[in-house]
This record gives sequence, structure tokens and C-alpha cells, in this order.
Amino acid sequence: FGNTCYCNSVLQALYFCRPFRDKVLAYKSQPRKKENLLTCLADLFHSIATQKKKVGVIPPKKFITRLRKENELFDNYMQQDAHEFLNYLLNTIADILQEERKQEKQNGRLPNGTTVDNENNSPPDPTWVHEIFQGTLTNETRCLTCETV
Repeated sequence: FGNTCYCNSVLQALYFCRPFRDKVLAYKSQPRKKENLLTCLADLFHSIATQKKKVGVIPPKKFITRLRKENELFDNYMQQDAHEFLNYLLNTIADILQEERKQEKQNGRLPNGTTVDNENNSPPDPTWVHEIFQGTLTNETRCLTCETV
């Protein structure tokens, strides 16, 4: 598939992040949606999770094809930065989830069947991507002599 080790390393790390993997696999079990990067990732994770062998190879061909179709930065056979790819992937998944939630709200229903009032001015609710990965970065500068912060 070209130089996709940046992608493979991120996908392996995310697969072994149990809360993330569980949410992606749960997403796969929802009614079929149009193909996007998250559905391709869910298909890939499902293939890995249901693999009968203890060791083996599962090519991420469908995922890579979709990635290259959605972002021209990754539409080549050059090596890319894993950190940039991770940020892109997580942001894209969060955007997909927020857009789906917005569509459900516009239809007047949430997944649990409750009705909602349309509030177009409110900021989007955090997704499970935010719940798993969002945090607070703090920076502390301390004097080496007196240790004053």
C-alpha cells in the first residue's frame, strides 16, 4: 500500500486502547450508515477482533483507500507523520459523530428514542472521542535555584 507504517502504528495503538476499540466496535453494530472513515475503521477493527488465528495479517486496504480519498495529504505513497495522522483521524471521527448527532436532532430523535428540541445555537456536545482523549495540558516553570513556580 506504499509507506503506510505511520498509519499502521496509529491503528495498532488505537486498537489496543480498549475504550476506543469498544466504542468503534459498538459503532459497527449500529444500523449501516454511508461509508466514511469511521465505518472503514469499524470494519477493520471487526476483522481483527473476529480473527480466528492468534497471529496473522489483516491488510487495511479499504481503510487506506478511504483515507486517501478523503484527505489529499495522505493520497500518495510517501511516508507521513504518525502524530498528524492520529490528530486527523480522531478529529474526523469526532466530526462524523457530531454530524450524525446533528442529523438525529434535526429528525427530532436521539438514538434512545427520546425527542429533542432543536437548538441550533448551542455548541456540539462532546463525543466519546472527546471523553476518551480530551484532557488539559498544564505547563509549570520552576526556578532551578529557589524552586519558585
